[in-house]
Amino acid sequence: MAARTKTTKERPSYRCTECGWQTAKWLGRCPECQAWGTVEEYGAPAVRTTTPGRVTTSALPIGQVDVRQATARSTGVPELDRVLGGGLVPGAVVLVAGEPGVGKSTLLLDVAAKSASEEHKTLYVTGEESASQVRLRADRIKAIDDHLYLAAETDLAAVLGHLDAVKPSLLILDSVQTVASPEIDGAPGGMAQVREVAGALIRASKDRGMSTLLVGHVTKDGAIAGPRLLEHLVDVVLHFEGDRHARLRLVRGVKNRYGTTDEVGCFELHDEGITGLTDPSGLFLTRRAEPVPGTCLTVTLEGRRPLVAEVQALTVDSQIPSPRRTTSGLETSRVSMMLAVLEQRGRISALGKRDIYSATVGGVKLSEPAADLAVALALASAASDTPLPKNLVAIGEVGLAGEVRRVTGVQRRLSEAHRLGFTHALVPTDPGRVPDGMKVLEVADIGDALRVLPRSRRREAPREEEDRR
Repeated sequence: MAARTKTTKERPSYRCTECGWQTAKWLGRCPECQAWGTVEEYGAPAVRTTTPGRVTTSALPIGQVDVRQATARSTGVPELDRVLGGGLVPGAVVLVAGEPGVGKSTLLLDVAAKSASEEHKTLYVTGEESASQVRLRADRIKAIDDHLYLAAETDLAAVLGHLDAVKPSLLILDSVQTVASPEIDGAPGGMAQVREVAGALIRASKDRGMSTLLVGHVTKDGAIAGPRLLEHLVDVVLHFEGDRHARLRLVRGVKNRYGTTDEVGCFELHDEGITGLTDPSGLFLTRRAEPVPGTCLTVTLEGRRPLVAEVQALTVDSQIPSPRRTTSGLETSRVSMMLAVLEQRGRISALGKRDIYSATVGGVKLSEPAADLAVALALASAASDTPLPKNLVAIGEVGLAGEVRRVTGVQRRLSEAHRLGFTHALVPTDPGRVPDGMKVLEVADIGDALRVLPRSRRREAPREEEDRR
């Protein structure tokens, strides 16, 4: 133990029991966490200095450090291994966050059963449900294993006691906001409690060489609840995303000390549990015998994985002075931008006074600019009531001047579209190497792109009658 020297006298002070904020006088409301009635008087800790002490392990040249202790072990779920960078590293602490009902507990229970073995025991600690409730879910998704241990605890000391008794290689805690330490003031889920619980489990993981998966709650804005320090302490931060009314779930890496954050894991949630999708593009497409007006296909990149997605648009005569603009799966600002570009640069004036609805298929969210060209073509196709050619994909960012800009990963996107049977593509100029057998049309601006639309007889008929008169 390092020796400490007392340099100042203790004097009374005040501290918030929720977030630990300190002040010299009492306040009714904490300015840091905005909690009422949590500021209490206590003896302020004295300022201390630390003298050099005995080291626990000697420093080694970096070339002599044993890397075998950091070898990743598979979780049994390939899609999760992809995001983690190969699997779970001994001693790694992973924070999994997501909205309620998105499928976090189902996925982690499946991981707990598949990674359990005689050499590597798994301990699943639940603080939100009873052990019988978790057992019912395990029966439903067939996650039963003799080396998977289950405990329902909300006390940190009891959780640490289970670690001594089971000696697991993998600990799953669902969730970190439900466990509290009796030595820390404040309710479970408070900033001080979350910091203490996470710190104790991180120390236990590093000392034992045990991998740990922590489930975290999110706020209404989608951010991880609790102190920001929690994300800095853990080794990996994963976000579990997906629409509750759709089957698709995405696991996205936000932070990863053992791999890249460019990978995305795709899962399908169904009644029997959750399964990984090695080829999820089929969820975002609608196969038709004949093309339909207002639809266009594009290839989006989720991390480094290309996914073919479908954009749909519908325009109808508005019955109100201010036409509606409704989007689902698309950014409203980008759709509005494409409407302005089509009206000003594409000379399509029929969009301003019509209700416009745009959406994606399968619950996928398209936020990257590479989907701009597909959105613009879908809107133009809906306005003219003319379908786009069959087996066509559109890739490119559209600027306010009407130009079609290059995007990253064009060759990877074209290869994925060619693999799924698409034969034609609209891309920006200079796309690079094109897959054999695929016809690629390079477009420089929105005017060039709109030429792929056949001339609409329905829209031109009234004009022909007026010319005859």
